[in-house]
Amino acid sequence: MSHIQLDRDRCEGHGLCEDAAPEIYRLDDDCELELLVDEVSPELRSKAEAGARVCPVAALRVVS
Repeated sequence: MSHIQLDRDRCEGHGLCEDAAPEIYRLDDDCELELLVDEVSPELRSKAEAGARVCPVAALRVVS
């Protein structure tokens, strides 16, 4: 399975990842990103990658 690497120092809380994959990414009330899954199943990998791709500051990476 894959997992998501989040660079919290880079994340600016734009929320585009949440728009692309709300079952994986969520911004809390303080605009801090929460990862809703520890491991990305094969079924969700394309969604996770889509959320990472739209991040304007490249704070997300999906890795095997």
